[in-house]
Amino acid sequence: MAQSSPQVFTGIAPERYANLSQKARSAGIEMNGNSGRASKMGVEVEWHYSPERQELTLTCLHTPFFMSADDVNARLHALVSDSLTA
Repeated sequence: MAQSSPQVFTGIAPERYANLSQKARSAGIEMNGNSGRASKMGVEVEWHYSPERQELTLTCLHTPFFMSADDVNARLHALVSDSLTA
């Protein structure tokens, strides 16, 4: 599967980003630092976080044949949105 378009989230304060990173690690995804790549079960995601701009960019790079990038992007969007309202 080809790379999907990046999702850009604004208004992500450093403490919210830390919370998101912790949730990812709790789910078995090693999201360490302000940028990187992680994969789990055939899904590969790249992230870039700018604390200065309070902006997080998530890009789904690869999905297995049984999952669409739209499904992955919807889950990522829900995770970020939930953390902003928590």
